[in-house]
Amino acid sequence: MSATASVTVAGVSGVEIAYDRKGAGPPLLLLHGIGHHRQAWDPVIDQLAASRDVISLDFPGFGESPDVPAGVPDELDSLVHGVEAFCAALDLGTPDVAGNSMGGMVALRLGQLGSVRSVTALSPAGFWTSRERAWALNVLTGMRRVALRTPDSTLRRMARTPSGRRVMTGMIYNRPALRSPEAVVAETVAMRASTAFDRVARLGKAGVTFDGDVPDVPVTIAWGTHDRILLPRQAARAHLQLPKARMIPLYACGHVPMNDDPELVARTILNGSAE
Repeated sequence: MSATASVTVAGVSGVEIAYDRKGAGPPLLLLHGIGHHRQAWDPVIDQLAASRDVISLDFPGFGESPDVPAGVPDELDSLVHGVEAFCAALDLGTPDVAGNSMGGMVALRLGQLGSVRSVTALSPAGFWTSRERAWALNVLTGMRRVALRTPDSTLRRMARTPSGRRVMTGMIYNRPALRSPEAVVAETVAMRASTAFDRVARLGKAGVTFDGDVPDVPVTIAWGTHDRILLPRQAARAHLQLPKARMIPLYACGHVPMNDDPELVARTILNGSAE
């Protein structure tokens, strides 16, 4: 089932958030990273939906969600409050949440605020040094620049071959050949069309970090051992900051691990969810 919901973001009404919903059981919310869209979770949706009510959304200004109106502050909590309002609009209560990259940092902040039952963060942003932050954002900005300059006909031609998919997505996936040509084209187009990308990237470059612990809800932090965007050594920093969190290595997985090993990622999310 696919739908859109109108929610309130940081006190500004009329924001549309696109989402997919599948399955039955306790609600599980899925949050994507910068430049991506909710379809990043497609490889694990069916496994999660076998026992959960799974809701994957597009952040405002990404995927099919329009950007927020002018005047909404460019800060982490604007994204967080948007997710809280979305959950209220769908009457989800306090769902379990899993997030990747930017979505992982948002998920952890939701845990700090007590808005969710549990958090599973896959290579979450915010545990970087200034050099690591610059590296990650420069790589992602470069990918967006390439997406903006590459004609659709070239995208489709490159996506048809494993080597072409590696060129296009090898920085985010460790096994890009596993991604379907259609998915590679769709996510490249989504990155190109992300109206919020530049603004959110500027927020990252301004030095946003994840601060403090998440002491009151179960937290799992899982990191791809082959993450080329947020380097795996950042997991040790996250462990020091969140000493109660369960730390899981995602072997042979890249920055967006759902594609590289769907079974491992689905199992990690389900095991990390509150009973």
